[in-house]
Amino acid sequence: MQNITWQICRFQELTVQQLYAILRARSAVFVVEQNCPYLDMDDADQDSQHLIAWSDDQQVAAYLRIVPPGLKYPEASLGRVMTSQFARGTGIGKELLRRGVAACQQLHPEHAIRIGAQQYLEKFYQSFGFVTVSDMYLEDDIPHVEMLLSA
Repeated sequence: MQNITWQICRFQELTVQQLYAILRARSAVFVVEQNCPYLDMDDADQDSQHLIAWSDDQQVAAYLRIVPPGLKYPEASLGRVMTSQFARGTGIGKELLRRGVAACQQLHPEHAIRIGAQQYLEKFYQSFGFVTVSDMYLEDDIPHVEMLLSA
């Protein structure tokens, strides 16, 4: 794996090129790979913080957004968690989540963190302390569970 540069910023701080790269990477994973046509741009990006792992050639290796409390859930949340195909198997997903949880806790220290996790990743999130708090539900025909990390 090449060198990775980490960036966390507000939506307004992203350049047009960075935003395009992020939306392209999210589309590649969530729409194309998962064969799931849905509208990715949900008006939550503008109020979220964005954590991006950039490769040497300025591709998005991994990404998530930190959504403030009250926007999606009463709690803070992590969303659009993804690792690009070229970066999988390198451990970058674990580093992404570790950094994302730490940043979310720093930004919203009084709030738990809620996620809507794809069910097949339940054990991955449990390894970071998340607890499953819902039955399985379908979102865009993909099994999900809600999970919570206490404040």
